[in-house]
Amino acid sequence: MNRDSLRQLEHHDAFLERHIGPNDAEIAHMLRVVGHDSLDALTDAIVPASIKSAAPLALPAPVTEVEAIAKIRDIAGKNQVFRSFIGQGYYGTHTPNVILRNILENPAWYTAYTPYQAEISQGRMEALINFQTLCADLTGMEIANASLLDEGTAAAEAMTLAKRSAKSRSNTFLVAGDTHPQTIEVLRTRAEPLGIALDIVRSTDAFHAALAKGDYFGVLVQYPASSGWIEDWSRDAEVIHSHNALFVVATDLLALTLLKPPGEMGADIVVGNTQRFGVPFGFGGPHAAFMACKDAFKRSMPGRLIGVSIDAEGKPAYRLTLQTREQHIRREKATSNICTAQVLLAVMASMYAVYHGPEGLARIARRVTRLTAILAAGLRELGHSVVHATAFDTLCIDAGQAGERILARARAHRANLRVRGDGSLCISLDETTTREDVALLWRIFAPSDEAALPSVDALDATAPELIPDSLRRTSKYLQHPVFNTHHSEHELLRYMRSLADKDLAMDRTMIPLGSCTMKLNATAEMIPVTWPEFANIHPLAPPEQAAGYRELIESLEAMLVECTGYDAVSLQPNSGAQGEYAGLLAIRAYHRSRGEAHRDICLIPDSAHGTNPASAQMCGMTVVVTKTDANGNVDVEDIRRNAEKYSDRLAALMVTYPSTHGVFEEDIVEICDIVHAHGGQVYTDGANMNALVGVAKPGKWGSDVSHLNLHKTFCIPHGGGGPGVGPCAVKSHLAPFLPKAFGGEGDVGMVSAATFGSASILPISWMYVVMMGAEGLRRATQVALLNANYIAKRLAPHYKTLYTGRNGLVAHECILDLRPLKDATGVGAEDVAKRLIDFGFHAPTLSFPVSGTLMVEPTESESQHELDRFIDAMIQIRDEIRAIEEGKLDREDNPLKNAPHTATKVSASEWTHAYPRELAAFPLASLRQAKYWPPVARVDNVYGDKNVMCACIPVDAYKEAADA
Repeated sequence: MNRDSLRQLEHHDAFLERHIGPNDAEIAHMLRVVGHDSLDALTDAIVPASIKSAAPLALPAPVTEVEAIAKIRDIAGKNQVFRSFIGQGYYGTHTPNVILRNILENPAWYTAYTPYQAEISQGRMEALINFQTLCADLTGMEIANASLLDEGTAAAEAMTLAKRSAKSRSNTFLVAGDTHPQTIEVLRTRAEPLGIALDIVRSTDAFHAALAKGDYFGVLVQYPASSGWIEDWSRDAEVIHSHNALFVVATDLLALTLLKPPGEMGADIVVGNTQRFGVPFGFGGPHAAFMACKDAFKRSMPGRLIGVSIDAEGKPAYRLTLQTREQHIRREKATSNICTAQVLLAVMASMYAVYHGPEGLARIARRVTRLTAILAAGLRELGHSVVHATAFDTLCIDAGQAGERILARARAHRANLRVRGDGSLCISLDETTTREDVALLWRIFAPSDEAALPSVDALDATAPELIPDSLRRTSKYLQHPVFNTHHSEHELLRYMRSLADKDLAMDRTMIPLGSCTMKLNATAEMIPVTWPEFANIHPLAPPEQAAGYRELIESLEAMLVECTGYDAVSLQPNSGAQGEYAGLLAIRAYHRSRGEAHRDICLIPDSAHGTNPASAQMCGMTVVVTKTDANGNVDVEDIRRNAEKYSDRLAALMVTYPSTHGVFEEDIVEICDIVHAHGGQVYTDGANMNALVGVAKPGKWGSDVSHLNLHKTFCIPHGGGGPGVGPCAVKSHLAPFLPKAFGGEGDVGMVSAATFGSASILPISWMYVVMMGAEGLRRATQVALLNANYIAKRLAPHYKTLYTGRNGLVAHECILDLRPLKDATGVGAEDVAKRLIDFGFHAPTLSFPVSGTLMVEPTESESQHELDRFIDAMIQIRDEIRAIEEGKLDREDNPLKNAPHTATKVSASEWTHAYPRELAAFPLASLRQAKYWPPVARVDNVYGDKNVMCACIPVDAYKEAADA
């Protein structure tokens, strides 16, 4: 008998055999189809020799899932989870287990894509509209968006929204000094390149004097303040408005269940974080921030907005509304580069509110504020001065010379307190605080170990409330049935399941989106995220308590340096667009350090993603758009002309590689040389890094900086539109200009509210790289190239691939040109996208980067079986289009124009279409065995934009639709 060697047997235990979809036999078959003998031969035929890496990645060999989990368990064990009373925008919370298991740990939710295709995203969008309703109701505002990245960046977005919306001609943004310090840091970073003067006023008297003076376009206050006090800002709002300025409030949603909402005080824009609604600390993120504002600002507010429209059958249906208001679509005219959200975390927060309901949330808040009042009374009994007479959950104590002793006692009792800049100590309580915690705090603040401690029960009877009657909320909130129905676990479980069943995520089907790299998010990678050693570390915990995080972060940074060929990495940016922004800020600071602050021209090809010019604009750069040639390549001569024309002012070129058109351009080294010769820097967009890892390194062919999308190439899930992580990788000369740490020094400020951004999901990418190893990463890239070329080759007789590179091959994605079919039959790319839903597929990227096309990226995770299933669907659709061409199907009444088809439609007693029901519902025989039924028919975008509604649908609307 044949005997396998031990090494052969062990090879098949490697994770890379699970991550990469096609097996060896399938790879061999697909190679024959595309005309190459091996993966190496195919790679050589696609990738220009001038950029190819000569040596393999200097990374360890692959390890098994069991080994990787053991390694990261050791790392996690080096973190120390203390009781946290730090606050400052981050609070302990209990994640309901039903939400933990069925949202955060459920691939039906975490593997979904941004809900651009409304018909297959109804469940996700209902959860998000619940989030919008939650935020609007609690803040007392008219409209809220579907989440932002964190509270600091939400405040920065509010500042720029106020700048373009206020009637004041001032260039100053006034900030109350008792705002969370990390928010102030992000405001500083955002304001400076835009020429906004940030006026931070520390004392109350000076702040009110500045208000009266009126030299500002907007004012930001924290309510409750960072050190805990609360105040009615109504009269101040009147003063602000009298100066034609806008009033921005950063707030806490849990507090607003009890406090007078900002909307009732005259606020124009309200921002904050929903972290304490069931989302753990995670060393800083990810957490879903929000922005709520007056309805008048809805067309210019940043971020996504879920709205309600109707479908082709007249039923209510959700969609992304007013999409042209999305900032990055405006390109160089944008005032924000936001193109993502924190959907997964927003869904968790919304479900937390659905589960607890208004009464449950208020009960949690009352318990927190009652414990705070009891704690304050006990501290006074112990001889301490509590600085403020009002509070919700945070106390500020003037400890004087006893401060160091108190902090030492806190450390000894495994508790963390906050030290403010003036030396005072802050204590923040939260949902997780117990009676024992209050007693522990009294013990820490007691003058000695022998001192008698107050009694919780005794002080509960006597301690005065810290919320004045004048600031108590009287208005109702969360009255919609969805927040008053699902309070038992069974009911919530079924509600969440009903929403997930409406959607298409990667647990059901391939999502072949070009440029978005929807690949396997392996279970082993996800497991460490919810471990308490990672989840329960406050971002401001002392460094010695986060030794495991430090090891993980340094290790991942080193891995990314090796994969990219750069010299340093910052993991602070918590989205790809934030990574772009950080990279351009580094370039800007570098030029200034050399006395060349006048360099402000950024060259960007016209095929670039809209975040590129938006990020450049945010950095104060002037965008010059360059051409692409007939083959979809960057026009080298146009770059040369513009580099020469703006030689004295050239700051940077932003280029995507492989190109947005899905090809490896031959001239990338020459392009870098041209830019450098004229004093500029080269920024390479890392969106398509999945075609490069283990094959070529941008830092070695002349690029100076890239952002990476860990939620693409490095396996962090898209989460329905977030979270994302967008590290910024740079060559050594730019390393001093990466974003600084909170409380640290640096020429470039913070771009996110936490030093390491969305730290709690970094274990996912760490696990991926460790389990794949150098061999697995290279093979993944090669199979991604193979899968894309296999699709292009098999579909060639039916659809033209718009652009190809050397040897007629594409990179990791291909663009299918449907424009000739539109001219001949009236069937466009959108019709094909909708028809794919009937086959159970999410559509490829629609009309980007070329209108009227579909961009397909299969990634390495998809097996040949799944690729063939997609190819069969596309061929059947082409046959249907051909039937229209031949007059066998009506030009207007056909399966494509009427797609998608709902179960209600095809099972109705009356069928009025000119084609059979079977063709509508089961265009392929295989669909009879497994069928996804879209919950709504094609959604009417025009109706939704004309009738903007962005809150929970009234129950009566469903009844009216049913009766229609």
